[in-house]
Amino acid sequence: MQWPYWWDWELELSPHVLKRMLDRRFNELELRTMLEGAVDIRPDHEPGRWVVETIHRNQPWEFIVEPVQPDELLVVVTAYPVD
Repeated sequence: MQWPYWWDWELELSPHVLKRMLDRRFNELELRTMLEGAVDIRPDHEPGRWVVETIHRNQPWEFIVEPVQPDELLVVVTAYPVD
Protein backbone atom coordinates (compact mmCIF):
# COMPACT_ATOMS: atom_id res chain seq x y z
CA MET A 1 0.00 0.00 0.00
CA GLN A 2 1.32 3.42 -0.91
CA TRP A 3 0.28 6.06 1.61
CA PRO A 4 -0.67 9.61 0.55
CA TYR A 5 1.98 12.32 0.68
CA TRP A 6 0.26 13.92 3.69
CA TRP A 7 0.31 10.73 5.77
CA ASP A 8 3.31 11.82 7.88
CA TRP A 9 2.09 15.34 8.60
CA GLU A 10 1.72 16.44 12.21
CA LEU A 11 -1.48 15.21 13.83
CA GLU A 12 -4.13 17.49 15.21
CA LEU A 13 -6.98 16.06 17.24
CA SER A 14 -10.40 17.59 16.68
CA PRO A 15 -12.65 18.41 19.66
CA HIS A 16 -14.96 15.67 18.39
CA VAL A 17 -12.32 12.94 18.53
CA LEU A 18 -11.20 14.11 21.99
CA LYS A 19 -14.75 13.52 23.23
CA ARG A 20 -14.91 10.16 21.46
CA MET A 21 -11.63 9.13 23.11
CA LEU A 22 -13.40 9.41 26.47
CA ASP A 23 -16.61 7.74 25.27
CA ARG A 24 -14.84 4.89 23.50
CA ARG A 25 -12.05 4.47 26.04
CA PHE A 26 -8.87 5.02 24.12
CA ASN A 27 -6.11 7.57 24.59
CA GLU A 28 -3.82 9.56 22.32
CA LEU A 29 -1.02 7.01 22.51
CA GLU A 30 -3.42 4.24 21.46
CA LEU A 31 -4.75 6.49 18.69
CA ARG A 32 -1.24 7.07 17.34
CA THR A 33 -0.48 3.34 17.59
CA MET A 34 -3.65 2.55 15.64
CA LEU A 35 -2.66 5.02 12.93
CA GLU A 36 0.84 3.53 12.72
CA GLY A 37 -0.76 0.11 12.24
CA ALA A 38 -3.22 1.27 9.57
CA VAL A 39 -3.95 -1.35 6.94
CA ASP A 40 -5.92 0.60 4.34
CA ILE A 41 -7.21 4.03 3.40
CA ARG A 42 -10.06 5.12 1.16
CA PRO A 43 -11.90 8.34 0.33
CA ASP A 44 -14.75 9.23 2.69
CA HIS A 45 -18.20 10.27 1.46
CA GLU A 46 -17.33 13.77 2.73
CA PRO A 47 -15.04 15.46 0.17
CA GLY A 48 -11.50 16.02 1.44
CA ARG A 49 -11.78 13.39 4.17
CA TRP A 50 -10.43 9.86 4.28
CA VAL A 51 -11.35 6.65 6.10
CA VAL A 52 -8.41 4.82 7.65
CA GLU A 53 -8.83 1.14 8.55
CA THR A 54 -6.87 -0.26 11.49
CA ILE A 55 -7.00 -2.75 14.37
CA HIS A 56 -7.31 -1.98 18.08
CA ARG A 57 -7.76 -4.60 20.81
CA ASN A 58 -8.13 -7.27 18.14
CA GLN A 59 -11.11 -5.47 16.62
CA PRO A 60 -11.39 -3.48 13.39
CA TRP A 61 -11.55 0.29 13.82
CA GLU A 62 -11.90 3.20 11.43
CA PHE A 63 -10.65 6.76 11.63
CA ILE A 64 -11.82 9.75 9.68
CA VAL A 65 -8.94 12.08 8.86
CA GLU A 66 -8.76 15.34 6.96
CA PRO A 67 -5.48 16.69 5.58
CA VAL A 68 -5.21 20.48 5.91
CA GLN A 69 -3.00 21.61 3.03
CA PRO A 70 -1.70 25.06 3.97
CA ASP A 71 -0.79 24.04 7.53
CA GLU A 72 0.41 20.52 6.66
CA LEU A 73 -1.72 19.05 9.45
CA LEU A 74 -3.55 15.76 9.47
CA VAL A 75 -6.70 16.32 11.52
CA VAL A 76 -8.21 13.26 13.15
CA VAL A 77 -11.95 13.94 13.00
CA THR A 78 -13.24 10.79 14.72
CA ALA A 79 -12.46 7.14 15.45
CA TYR A 80 -14.81 4.24 16.06
CA PRO A 81 -14.90 0.44 16.27
CA VAL A 82 -16.41 -1.36 13.29
CA ASP A 83 -19.13 -3.83 14.18
